[in-house]
Amino acid sequence: MMKIKVIFFTLIIMVASPLFGQNTTSSISLLKVSSNNHYLVRADGTPFFYLGDTAWELFHRLNREEAVRYLEDRAEKGFTVIQAVALAELAGDRDPNPYGHLPLENLNPAKPAVKEGPQNDYWDHVDFIVDKANELGLYIGFLPTWGRYWHDEKPLFTPQNAAVYGEWIGKRYGGKGVIWILGGDRRVETDTQREIIEAMALGLRKGDGGRNLITFHPRGGSGSSEYFHNSEWLDFNMRQNGHQAEYSGKYSDKDAVPHGNTRSDFDRKPAKPVIDGEPLYEDHPLRFRPKDNGHSIAADIRRCLYWDLFDGAFGHTYGHHSVWQMWSDKKNPVNGPLMPWYEAIEQPGAGQMQYGRKLIESRPFLSRIPDNEILVSHRVATAVPGAGKYRFAATRDTEGSYAMVYAPAGRAFTVKMDVIKGAKIKAWWYNPRNGNATSAGNYENSGERTFTPPDPGEALDWILVLDDASKKYPAPGSKTLYK
Repeated sequence: MMKIKVIFFTLIIMVASPLFGQNTTSSISLLKVSSNNHYLVRADGTPFFYLGDTAWELFHRLNREEAVRYLEDRAEKGFTVIQAVALAELAGDRDPNPYGHLPLENLNPAKPAVKEGPQNDYWDHVDFIVDKANELGLYIGFLPTWGRYWHDEKPLFTPQNAAVYGEWIGKRYGGKGVIWILGGDRRVETDTQREIIEAMALGLRKGDGGRNLITFHPRGGSGSSEYFHNSEWLDFNMRQNGHQAEYSGKYSDKDAVPHGNTRSDFDRKPAKPVIDGEPLYEDHPLRFRPKDNGHSIAADIRRCLYWDLFDGAFGHTYGHHSVWQMWSDKKNPVNGPLMPWYEAIEQPGAGQMQYGRKLIESRPFLSRIPDNEILVSHRVATAVPGAGKYRFAATRDTEGSYAMVYAPAGRAFTVKMDVIKGAKIKAWWYNPRNGNATSAGNYENSGERTFTPPDPGEALDWILVLDDASKKYPAPGSKTLYK
């Protein structure tokens, strides 16, 4: 039986977006897995759209003023989760935060460096950021540690101190708006490494009384399901589909279909929710080879969003190459960031993520399933459903009230209209670049019909939305069905 994870407080948020409720209130509340085991819901049963941002170095590299600037920007753009790491990747164990504080005594995870009084230690700074995020209606996707500290040569963690550290973290932050994320970009390769993760998970459970959801952030091209799918503590699966711009293909040294594996995790038994916790970052060196491939752009980032959502993910995580490392000219760069973090937060891909959330929340949420059978394959299947950057994807709800097709390019495609149960169908084109919807006509529900995106022949993405006309749904993305 699934345990209910309770977060014991309600906070007010003012969010400047029509869909998210301008001048309305929102709550940080209980999160749990939905009854169909594919989504997350709040205490009142309404769906929770996990729109995350990878801010791995947030606790470690930003001062309070900078952290507030960053968090306010993400709340305004409709994000709901900020993924940050307590023991951060970039020498977070030895390199102090902006106030000169380190997280541990003598590099011992069993002894967090805590001093009497407020704003006197590393954890006081973490407290400030977590509380500010919650005040803005943002959950913290809280990684107790990056993977290097339990995986790499001479790790800091053992199963014993991982349990102690996990319990301490769980007690200190378990009553706040957090989602625990174990792992940190590493594979589980030995029995000892597995024991460390299991011990930390049980420590968190002991510390927070089982209130908060737990997942595991894996290495690129893989997912938590490979290691812990049947573990009781793993509430939902997280993937890292990796820093490539294509739907399928070879990732690193393994033959894999990274984005296609989101669908594989959706179909896995027993069912658990799945999300891509680290897809391609905006302005990131593609496949880590900028001399060969250059850097990603917003269009690449949007494709990852809709591929994952339409393959069954309950939300999505965005990332920017400068933001994850909170780079500025005062810091050492990692893999060639193109601009400082405070400029990068305004890159177009970040602002466009909210349109995916708006689209999904404007139709019934919990009954949505992936279904590429909606698409009629072209005689040349690499055109439709396509491959590489130009892979089409489709989703619908089980009640037959709507369906959606993601078209990454202006290529005509044919759909099976009878996936909709109503006698008449209302069609829309939804623009994922600006969130605008335009009518695509009204049709009798029969047979198959071909649609051509508004920009034929161009590398511009569109989403076709087909509604049962009798439902009288609002224009896609214009109004949420949920509070």
